[in-house]
Amino acid sequence: MSTFFYVTTMLSTTPRTTLGRAKHRALTGREDLYAVLDAGLVCHLGVMVDGWPMVVPTGYGRIGDTLYLHGSTGATSLRNADQVCVTVTHVDGVVLARSAFSHSLNYRSAMVYGHARRVEDPEEHLAGLRAITEQLAPGQWDATRKPTGKELAATAVLALSLAEASVKVRQGPPNDDEEDYALPIWAGVLPLHQVWGAPEPDPAMTAELPVPAHIAARAMPAR
Repeated sequence: MSTFFYVTTMLSTTPRTTLGRAKHRALTGREDLYAVLDAGLVCHLGVMVDGWPMVVPTGYGRIGDTLYLHGSTGATSLRNADQVCVTVTHVDGVVLARSAFSHSLNYRSAMVYGHARRVEDPEEHLAGLRAITEQLAPGQWDATRKPTGKELAATAVLALSLAEASVKVRQGPPNDDEEDYALPIWAGVLPLHQVWGAPEPDPAMTAELPVPAHIAARAMPAR
């Protein structure tokens, strides 16, 4: 009989990534961070612009321990992206308690701090764009026309190390005060699920083409 040992790489612990409240909701394995990031489509990039915080939703992709984000070379958020904070959140349900105070959400979230690096190397620039495209639709990069030199010049790519990150998760039923459990009030969880719909072809297509296998594999069948 073979015995397998699974080694978990722990997340870094810094003052910024140490939870101040609800510490029991922290997950500390690096694979927990990957799971939250890999399941998402949109992150929120927080930067400082002229002394004010700016938070921008954007697509992203991951290669190993590096997160890639992109945008126009003229975007204010990317021009000011040095010390940044990036978050990804999944809402899994609304937690309905007996008291208004105890209402909550079931969620999975990740927060990453660091210095964003503007990608200048052409190969890494292309790899970052591929990762972002594949995050949205796995298999899509190989099915499309690749960016032209002009398009690449107009697109900035940022690289952010995942060295400083935290993961926080809440799952399960409400946590009411002990005396509230006797109240005749319905309590529980209203689950929330994100599902794909049926693919909708672009009316501008010049020919009737079948839905590619990599898209059909994750989409809801057409009715």
